[in-house]
Amino acid sequence: MKRNIAPIARERVMREEDFIVSKTDTKGRITYANRIFMEFAGYAEDELLGVQHNIVRHPDMPRAVFEIMWQELSAGHEFFGYLKNLASDGSYYWTFAHVAPTHDSQGHTTGYYSVRRKPGSAGVALFAALYEKMLATEREAGPKDAIAASRPLFEDAYESRGTSYEEFVLAV
Repeated sequence: MKRNIAPIARERVMREEDFIVSKTDTKGRITYANRIFMEFAGYAEDELLGVQHNIVRHPDMPRAVFEIMWQELSAGHEFFGYLKNLASDGSYYWTFAHVAPTHDSQGHTTGYYSVRRKPGSAGVALFAALYEKMLATEREAGPKDAIAASRPLFEDAYESRGTSYEEFVLAV
C-alpha cells in the first residue's frame, strides 16, 4: 500500500525512554509494531500489519542507504543507522536504528527485528547533511544510476576517517 503523504517541516522528537520496535517477514512486511512505533508513525496496528516497512520512509532518505542496509541484512549481518522517518501526518522523526535478521532453528532467516531509539543530535546533524548531499547526487544521476552515484559519498564519510561504517556510525 503506497500512501501519498506530503512531508511537512515538523519534527517529532523521541523521548529518551522510547524504543520503537518492529518485526517484519523476509519481504519487509510488518508483522509486529509496538505502541511507540504506532505513536510516532501515526498509524493504528491494523494499518501497519502486513504493510511494507517502507511506509515510514521519508523522501529525504537516499536510496543508497537502504541498498547498504539490505546488503548487510542479506549477508546475515546487523545494520545500524540514522534514519529519518515520515509519519502519516507528514511530520518526521529521526531514529537510531538497529536492524537484525531473525532465524529459525535451522539458521534460516525468517524475518527482521528492528529497535530504534532517540538519536544523538550530533549524529542527526552529521547524517542529515550527508543524506542531503547523497540525495542531490541521486536526483542529478537519475533513478537508474542514483545508488551508484551516491554510494561513494556514503562510503567516503567513514573511509576518510579510517574506520568501518559500523565503527563510524556507533561512534557518532
